[in-house]
Amino acid sequence: MRSSRSTAAEVQVPQVSGRLAGLGRACFRHRRWVLGFWALVLAAGVLIGGRVFEGSVAGTGGGGSESARGTAVVQAADPAQGTVTAVVDGPQVGSDGVKAAVQQASSEVAKLPGVLSVADTYSTGGQLSAGDGRASLVNVRMADGASAKQLTAVTDRLEQITADGAHTVVGGDLVLQQEVKEQTARDTRFGEIVTLPLTLIVMVLVFGGLAAAGLPGIGAVASVGGALLAMFGFSRIMDIDTSVLPIATVLGLGLSIDYALLMVNRFREERGLGATIAQAVERTSATAGRTVTFSGLTVAVALSGLFVFTSPVFRAVAAAGVSVVVIAVAAALTLVPALLGFMGRRIKAPSTPVPDEGFFSRTVRRVQRRAVPVMLACVALLLAAGAPFLGSHFRNSGADVLPKSFASRQVAEAVQERFPAQAPAPVQVVVEGTPQQAQSYADTVVAGLPGVSGVRAVTPVSDGVQTVDVLVKGDPQGAEAKRVVAELREHRGGLETYVTGDAASLVDFHHEIASRGPWAVGLVAAGTLLLLFMMTGSVVLPVKALLMNVLSLGASLGALTLVFQHGYFSGLLGFTPTGGLETMIPVLVFAFAFGLSMDYEVFLLSRIKELHDQGHGCLRSVELGLQRSGRIITSAGLLMVIVFAGFAAGQMLMVKQMGIALAIAVAVDATLVRTLLVPATMSLFGRLNWWAPAPLRRLHRIIGLSEHVELPPLPPPAVPAPRLPKRPGLVGAP
Repeated sequence: MRSSRSTAAEVQVPQVSGRLAGLGRACFRHRRWVLGFWALVLAAGVLIGGRVFEGSVAGTGGGGSESARGTAVVQAADPAQGTVTAVVDGPQVGSDGVKAAVQQASSEVAKLPGVLSVADTYSTGGQLSAGDGRASLVNVRMADGASAKQLTAVTDRLEQITADGAHTVVGGDLVLQQEVKEQTARDTRFGEIVTLPLTLIVMVLVFGGLAAAGLPGIGAVASVGGALLAMFGFSRIMDIDTSVLPIATVLGLGLSIDYALLMVNRFREERGLGATIAQAVERTSATAGRTVTFSGLTVAVALSGLFVFTSPVFRAVAAAGVSVVVIAVAAALTLVPALLGFMGRRIKAPSTPVPDEGFFSRTVRRVQRRAVPVMLACVALLLAAGAPFLGSHFRNSGADVLPKSFASRQVAEAVQERFPAQAPAPVQVVVEGTPQQAQSYADTVVAGLPGVSGVRAVTPVSDGVQTVDVLVKGDPQGAEAKRVVAELREHRGGLETYVTGDAASLVDFHHEIASRGPWAVGLVAAGTLLLLFMMTGSVVLPVKALLMNVLSLGASLGALTLVFQHGYFSGLLGFTPTGGLETMIPVLVFAFAFGLSMDYEVFLLSRIKELHDQGHGCLRSVELGLQRSGRIITSAGLLMVIVFAGFAAGQMLMVKQMGIALAIAVAVDATLVRTLLVPATMSLFGRLNWWAPAPLRRLHRIIGLSEHVELPPLPPPAVPAPRLPKRPGLVGAP
């Protein structure tokens, strides 16, 4: 029971002004309703979690590019949804037992629902046989709209071809899409199962108690439920690439843990100063809640740069990512105050405030004494780490996004090696015209181009639409193939043509990056500069923050190139190098890593700005700012690295690349950049850190956002009267 003195003191403290403080008070008072709402969100997210992956697509198109338009023309004209391909390997193709088994299976599959046509080597005059005569293909074209159940019926029947010891593996583009979806869902669940217990252990070490450590985990789980709901909604109005889902999930999980960590840490500080639970929640919402909101804005701005691109996958990532950030911020500002109302008494408050002397303050003083050498060494190290990215190559991965143990990859590799005539051509030209016109175009225009090694027979898709498969010399996605694409687009033979294929997609992707990339970077840079200016009132600090973020981002991309293009540590990480990076990865890493790096910049600069506004000099404010926030920034960075590493442990190559790139970016930023490079540069610039032209200073007084919130002073905590020892023989004596 609270004493009358503590109750009076609680009443005498004025309420903290501001909308965030008011939101915290409301969530504390109505915590049961808030908790019930988030419980419903989590339940709904769990129920529809699997359906999110059902609504995704494996590999979205390229927007309005020529390769995307050509693919759309073929898809509109072709009644087939895709192909299922079986490789029957082992005995001689001419074996009576194998022939009978294949023909019987083909006949039965042709009668199954959703099947358009079936072709095997016996019905095509041996065209689907391997050169060594010990393997053949069965190709099944599935109708548009065929269900997953119908696809499973086809694959199950084909796998039963085992006559004379034959071994049958079933793949094809439809099986590949299905396996990618299923494995992505498994990797996402695995990442969540692995990371949550590990983050709980780290938070127990940080806070020294299970209650404070468990609260961010609860908030993160609820946020993931909300993220799944948001992505489910987006999957119903736009195509969302399957790989987007784990990327958005890992972002929401990491941000939710970081934001809840900040909120709980500030709550403990306020409790240590003598605030009641209600007062501590209110003051936490006003201070840490403000930082969380501002941090969420910076991450959302970085992701919004993806809207500039026309590729659907980038816009889907932007939509899903921004919505996940909003949900993470909403959970931190509403669910965490409600949980603090329930669990606040169990959260251990520190007995003393964070000391002004410690590891981080000593590190800053050492850095300040050698600011120039430290800055030069950090910049040189980061530039050297980023140098390998200058020699990076980009590739459109197919079945090689999956490990070699997967059936669809085994089939794709078998077709490429043993059935080269059936392998997808690196360049395909879609011709709108008659078969005769397409054949004439292939003979007179395509066949004579330098770099073309052969042209396959014209394939009719429908009346008025034909395809011409073009074979090129060397790497199917190399420089020669790209040059052939350019020549084919320059010389169209007077016909309406679309040049597509992997090589054409790479050409279109590079063009989009070159034409729209500067606009995306400019948007992100302008938004970030504006937000940091509104927070600091300086034009120097935002520019330095951008440059340092570019350095840490470059180090991440350089490491990514060494690992995934050159194969360093591939055995340890469990993947087979493809000789290049997935085309989308650098752009996605830029958006995500830039936002997360700026996230930690906000954490640190907000504390330094607060101390500077209180009258501390530049050197002292940096020293105290890092001492008081360094532990929480390092802890948040460690938790984020654990989350990303947990998802990188999955088997999907693209998710693995994203996880490792972001883990490296966060680790570099939370340690090398924030602990050494930021103090060194701020020490060198001195008062210039806070410089801005007079017109901008006047503008800041109007639109500026102060991270320091004026809090009413807390009354001194009530000191209970000392209890005197009982005198012997006097029961109940004081």
